[in-house]
Order: sequence, then structure tokens, then C-alpha cells
Amino acid sequence: MLMRKILFLLSLLSLCILKVSAQTDSSSLYKVRNVMIPMRDGTKLFTAILYPAYPKNAVPILIERTPYGAELGVREDSAFSIPRFFQFYNMAKEGYIFVFQDVRGKYKSEGTMQIHQPLIHETKKGTIDESTDTYDAVDWLIKNVPGNNGKAGIAGISYPGWLALVGAVDPHPALKASSEQACMGDLFLGDDFHHNGAFRLSYGMEYSYEVEFDKTTDSDFPFPQFDLYDWYIKLGSLKNVNEKYFHRKVPTWNNFVAHPNYDSFWQKNSPLNYIKYPQIPQLNVGGYFDQEDLNGPQLMYAHLEKKDSFNRNHIVLGPWYHGQWASAKGDSLGKISFESNTSLWFQDLQKKWFDYWLKGIGDGKFDEAYCFQTGSNQWKTYSSWPPKEATIKNLYAGPNNSCSFDKPASATGSVKYISDPAKPVPYRMPPIEATYGRGSHWRTWHVEDQRFVYSRPDVVSFIMDSLTEDLTVTGQITAHLFASTTGSDADWVVKLIDVYPNFDQKSFAMSGYMLPVAMEVFRGRFYKSFEKPRALIPNQPEEFVINLHQINHTFKKGHRMMIQVQSTWFPVIDRNPQKFVPNIFEAKESDYTKAEQTIYFSAQYPTHLEIPVMK
Repeated sequence: MLMRKILFLLSLLSLCILKVSAQTDSSSLYKVRNVMIPMRDGTKLFTAILYPAYPKNAVPILIERTPYGAELGVREDSAFSIPRFFQFYNMAKEGYIFVFQDVRGKYKSEGTMQIHQPLIHETKKGTIDESTDTYDAVDWLIKNVPGNNGKAGIAGISYPGWLALVGAVDPHPALKASSEQACMGDLFLGDDFHHNGAFRLSYGMEYSYEVEFDKTTDSDFPFPQFDLYDWYIKLGSLKNVNEKYFHRKVPTWNNFVAHPNYDSFWQKNSPLNYIKYPQIPQLNVGGYFDQEDLNGPQLMYAHLEKKDSFNRNHIVLGPWYHGQWASAKGDSLGKISFESNTSLWFQDLQKKWFDYWLKGIGDGKFDEAYCFQTGSNQWKTYSSWPPKEATIKNLYAGPNNSCSFDKPASATGSVKYISDPAKPVPYRMPPIEATYGRGSHWRTWHVEDQRFVYSRPDVVSFIMDSLTEDLTVTGQITAHLFASTTGSDADWVVKLIDVYPNFDQKSFAMSGYMLPVAMEVFRGRFYKSFEKPRALIPNQPEEFVINLHQINHTFKKGHRMMIQVQSTWFPVIDRNPQKFVPNIFEAKESDYTKAEQTIYFSAQYPTHLEIPVMK
């Protein structure tokens, strides 16, 4: 859901500096028209219309609605050439009308805005929401923009992706296809603000301030330093955010404080609650290494697939960070090479998708799932997702920091470590810059070499022998962590890691690299229910079942698989006091205490990961 304006601008605002040369193909020349489109309640939304300067025939409309600023910065009615790095460049060359619209209350649109409001028009007659605004925008565009062929599509990444998803609910008859990309799924269970109930502190604080401190623009929180690891520790209890900085003026932060559990507020705000089935063709797009909305595309595809009676719900998963497929080559992420331009590959597929539904070009035969396979570095297609051909094997933690596919037979087996909230494990290599700050490596932390925490005494690793042949894992990874704590609450972070050979002959610089291919956090208080948290019983072993999401990865011959466990992941996840309190947002400084954590690997308590292995 939550992608900063810069990704939007990378595709668009540079248009204003382009010059039209004598050699420019007239088919790629465009003009801009800015209008205020009235909604059914009279509110007017700022809309930038990018249209072919010299149209040869009627073309469809592709809409992106955004809270990040729709104005293109281009003088109206002056012809200019579309740049090659524009996300829809290959579509623009063959003719589309592109529309960018500010949502209510942002930038030049009228009205008021609050982050991610649920759809209400079906249950409260006469009300407006993002679905009705999309309907009204399409209606106006079809009737008032010259040269359109009467068909429209909608697409977007992150928050615009969520807007594409909800815009496809009760759609205008002219809206024929949608592609929701990096779209949030559930803001408490697995995207943006919480993961399995654990609060995403740095992201949640910085983003809510950015969007809501000044609703007409984006605002950077005025941090007094570059590296924020120590700053967030000195922040102390989460109650200090309002008391020292926000002063209850940021609505979304106030909602965090008021709703620390998965209550009706979060449930009603989840698309799982208000989106029932795919009403028009849907192309769900996500990245395995999406640092913001990894879960959403997978979750929403599965939700829509349950009632996809007309077989028009599809998914694309690639080796990308948040939105990488739109503006970069996609041939690498951090130090990990994918050996091809995966972004260009997707953009070609995206063109075929909209060309078929909006222009009638092609045969309309789309595979159910297009999923890049990391490790082997090749695109794969599947008739179902996850593929039914996979066989579940259990990867067990074992003694002497080992793991294997052999179930523990011993009656005993465990390892202990001390979790100290005053010295939390950093989630990425310091310095930890502001999420969207200058020099931030926020985009790449999901593939960061885990050797930077491997030797910490509060991080436990279980590693297997070198593989004697390639092992392909395709589908959902589920952790079954058997653990206990001397405290009454605890966080558990579990990772599945691909450990490169001690000497990697393919790329010597990658020797010994520890690549996380799946990882997730779980807040212990929710082990029985996300709605009704309960204290953990000190020293009582419990099973924590954690969804590590879907991957498609080949562990190559000579590599090793590793399970890694820790209890802090700071500051992307707030510090658990490790003492049960009713509301962590209101915890006192004295509530934060050390705890001894125990991870079990015995016959009775066999910590393991469910691994879907392809034959």
C-alpha cells in the first residue's frame, strides 16, 4: 500500500525536462491536460490527463489514482516525448490515454483524506468511498476525453495498488481490467503497519507522519541525526511518540494506540472483509523481497481465487523490492543477481494484459501464475498457485546448531539465549537511516547478508550439511516454532536462509553469503488469538505457527539451508517489553525487561519449517 511519492515521480515528473527532437516518432508524442473532476457529492478531484498528441485512432484509458501528487509538472498542450523509463512506455508508443488523479484531500484535490478507509457504499446508501470516486472518475473521463475507445483500465503500485483493487469493486461498465500491484492485504496480520500483531515502528511512525501531518503534501519527520538506531532506543516507550512529538495530531497513529489488537477496527479495514470476489479481470503483482507489502498480493490473490468463477484472477511474483518492476531493470537486488531484465519482462506481460482487455489484441490466454524462480534465475508458469505438485517436507532444527529433514528422536534438546530490549538486534546493517531518507538502503534489506547478526549471542542459527543436488522450494513456508520465555510476552523472528558455499565458484565475492529467502516476525501474546491476546506462561513451551509467505527458490548444489531465530528486529519492529501489558503503546519504561528464551528441538517439541519441495 505505502509507497513514497518518489517512485511515482521517477516515472512521471522527468517528462517536464524532455525536449522533442526532429527525429521523434509522432506516435510517442503526448500532451497534458489538467482538470478538476466532480464527484457525486460535489467534491472535485485534481486529474492530469496524458493523451497522444497526434492520435491515429481511438485508444483506451489507463487510470492511476494516488495520494502522492498527480501533477506532472508539464506545460499543458505542449508536445513532448515519453521517456523510456516510464513504466508504461511500451504501451504509450502504441497509444493509450494515461490518467493520474489525486485522491480526496491530497495535493490539489478537494475534500479530506485519512489513510486506507474501508468501502462503505454498499452498506450505507448515499455514501462515498474510493470505489464510488473511481466510478465517477471513469464516467467523466469516458464522456469528456476525446479520442477514447470507451474502455478503461486501472493500475497502481502500493497505495495506488490498493486504490486499483478497491476501484474494481462495483466498477463502472467501462472499467474492464485492473492490476493491483504491491497492494496491501491486511494491516494487522501482514502488511505495512503490523506483521502478525508486531508493530512496525520505524515504518509506521515515519509514514503516518509523512502522509497525515500535512494532508496537502508529504512531510519528513525532523530527525536530529542520520543513524536512527540509537534515536529509536532513546525514544523509549511508544507512549512518548504522542507525548513528545505527534501530540495526538496524526489520526493513524492515534488508531494504532487505540487498537493494539485485531479488533473490529482492523477487521473492517481489511480488504478481506469488504472485497468478496473479482468483478473484472485482476492481475495481482508482488515481489518476494517487498519491504512494505510482501503479503498483500499473495493474500489478495488467494482470497479472490476462492470465488474466481470466470478464471480472470492471475498473479505475478518476481524477485523485487517494493515497486521495482516499474522503474528499474530488475536484473539485481543488492548483491543478488537475477541475470536478466525482470522488470522489462513484466512490463511486456502488463502490456499484453491491458492490450487484450482494453484493445482486444491477442488471444487472452494467460497463465494462472507467473513466478520468477530465484536461485535458478528463470521465469516459471503454473496452472495453480501455489503449485499442487509440491510435496511438503519438514526441515527440523537439531542439536549442535544443525538442521536436517530428520525428525528429532531425543526426549530432550534445546538452546537458550538472552533477549534484552535495551540492546535489540538491528534489522539491517547500520547505519539505519530514515526509511525514505537520503542514502537509505530500506529497499534492499530483505536480501541483506545475515552474517552481520550471525555471531550475536541473541541470534540462534541451525544449519544443514551442503546439498548434494539442487533443491527447489515453491510455495508457502510455514514455521512451527516450539519455544518458551522467562517473561510473559515475547517476539519471535524466524528466517529461512540460503547459505552460499565457503568458496563460491560462480561469484567468488558471494562466498559464504547468507541470503534470507523467507522471514517473518510473530508477537507471542497472539499465539492463541489475534483478537484476544494473553500472557505467556513463564518457562512453558508453546507452539508458535508462523506464515513465512510464499517463495520460489532453488537452493543450489553445494549450498546449505539455515533456520535462524531471534526475538528483536529493531527498529522496524518495536521492542516487546517481554512483560505482558494490556497495550504495548501505553507501556511504562519499567515494563521493559530482559528474558531468557528457549528454542526446543526434541521429539515432543520439534521446531521445524514446512518446506514445499518440487519433484
